[in-house]
Amino acid sequence: MISDLILRLPEEESIVLSGPAAQRLLQGGNGDAALLYIAALKNRGCGSEKLRAQLRWDQERFQRASAALAQMGLVSLPAGAEKTPPPPVEERRNEYTRADVVRSLEEDKAFAGLTSAVEGTLGKKLNTPDLMILLGLYDQLGLPADVIFLLVNFCAERISQRHGAGRRPAMRQIEQEGYLWARLGLMDQESAAAYIKKYQQSRTALPRLMRLLGLGDRLPAPSEEKYLLAWIEMDFEDEAILRAYDRTVVKCGQLKWAYMNRILCSWHEKGLHTVAQVEAGDRPGRRQNGPITKESADTVLEDMARMAKYYQQLGQEKEEK
Repeated sequence: MISDLILRLPEEESIVLSGPAAQRLLQGGNGDAALLYIAALKNRGCGSEKLRAQLRWDQERFQRASAALAQMGLVSLPAGAEKTPPPPVEERRNEYTRADVVRSLEEDKAFAGLTSAVEGTLGKKLNTPDLMILLGLYDQLGLPADVIFLLVNFCAERISQRHGAGRRPAMRQIEQEGYLWARLGLMDQESAAAYIKKYQQSRTALPRLMRLLGLGDRLPAPSEEKYLLAWIEMDFEDEAILRAYDRTVVKCGQLKWAYMNRILCSWHEKGLHTVAQVEAGDRPGRRQNGPITKESADTVLEDMARMAKYYQQLGQEKEEK
């Protein structure tokens, strides 16, 4: 449960929003976050439970609004509350007009600078539909200009690695990745850079896994890459992946990605990530209704004898008392 919020940017002591706070709320585009911030300003020192009661929100809605404010840099959350999931991202795109784009380029220096930087990275002049997409990332999703610049360069590098130098991503591809970043809460340079670093580290393992699965030195297809990156994220050792591959080939006669993925996901859910763990924890259970062997019958009789002796001794102790 989230406790009291710690306000930042408290330049104004009244309910009137400070300039920086208002700008961040407008760029964030999150109505619940704005309401919560106003309520927090009005009730300085008030506990989160009282704020939630005044707003008549359930705990989940309050947590999401709090997380959104934290991502905007307007509040600090108590230790442990940083893991609150980011607010859901609205998939419906705003319909911007040419006039919206022109006005943003003229009135918002940050957006104008971002546009110029993106054009330099992509090596082309952005047309009106491209600018509308860029404005959506900046205005509707609330991604800061510096984060969008990282996003564009990340997409450009990824396309170049997949399809060769000189290839550039389409703005629709950048938009799709941008919505993923927003869902992941990558709203500042630090978190975005950490995401990019982790992605690059995962990609260095792809050639090794392709060779491990007998697929040679070719690049993985997008669907294959999706599976491989998921298995890397699950932190399997190579030998465990090879064991799952062997089971798949024995069952299916060839590599079936979906079948192998089910095996690895099952192991992941059980916490089995090494061959030793798999061998110890993924063995079939003993049959409950199978035939009784002499060894199992003897074990049962020995257990019953010990129990009878125990209760006999217990009865004697009661009689002596």
